[in-house]
Amino acid sequence: MKQEDYLKRNNKIPLLLLPGTLCNEKLWEHQMSYLADIASITVGDLTQNNTIEGMASNVLDKAPERFALAGLSLGGMVAIEIMRQAPERVMRLALLDTNPRSPTDVQIETWLKFIQISKEGNFTSVTKDYLMPGLIRRANQDTSLVQKVINMAEEVGADAMERQMTALMYRPDAFEVLPTISCFVSVMVGEEDSVCPVAMSNEIVHQIPNSELTVIKNAGHLSSLDNPLEVSRKLKVWLLKN
Repeated sequence: MKQEDYLKRNNKIPLLLLPGTLCNEKLWEHQMSYLADIASITVGDLTQNNTIEGMASNVLDKAPERFALAGLSLGGMVAIEIMRQAPERVMRLALLDTNPRSPTDVQIETWLKFIQISKEGNFTSVTKDYLMPGLIRRANQDTSLVQKVINMAEEVGADAMERQMTALMYRPDAFEVLPTISCFVSVMVGEEDSVCPVAMSNEIVHQIPNSELTVIKNAGHLSSLDNPLEVSRKLKVWLLKN
C-alpha cells in the first residue's frame, strides 16, 4: 500500500521510535512534534531488559500490528533485532547513528568500568565526564543541550544503565540480519559522530538491498538532538516515500 493511500485510510502512520543508551522520549521531542500531523507516535522502553533480544520482544509486545520503525544507536540495534524477530510487522525502517559491528574488548572493558563507577555512587559522572564528548558535537557542548542529555540519563537511572550496557556486551550479530531486510531503509548518521562514525553506516547500507544513506551535517552521535530539524525533515521524507 502506498503511503498516501495509507494516510487516507488510516489518517496517520503508526511510528515506533527507539532511543539510545541512557536516553528516553526526550531524545525524540522535536521529531514527535514535527511528525505529529502524519504519524501516530510511540516511544519504546529499552530500560527493562538486559539483552537486545529481550528488549526487542518487549517492544513488539506493546507495538501496533504494523508500524514504521526508527531507532538511534542502541535503539538501532534493537530495531535490527526486531527485523530478525518480526520483519513482517515493519513497514519501513530508519537506523540512526547505529553500530552494526560486534563489541570490541575495549568497549566491553569500558562498559564494565562505567557499571563499576555507578556502583560506587558516581552514576552522574558516567554521562557528564565520560560519555558527553562523544554524544554531542563540540560546537554544542556549552549549550543547554548538555544538561538535557544529563537529565535524560538521570531519568533512565543507574539500574537501567547496567541492563543496557550488559545488553550491548552480548548483542547478536547484526550482519546476519541486514541482508534479509526487504523493506525500505533510511540510514542516517551525524557527520561528526565519533561513536558510530559514517563508515559504520556505510557498512549497513552496503548490506541492505533497499537502503540509502543520509549524512546529517552539524550533528554528532545524538543527531536527533544535535540537529533536530534536519533529522525531522529526513524522517518525514522517509515516512512518505513510496
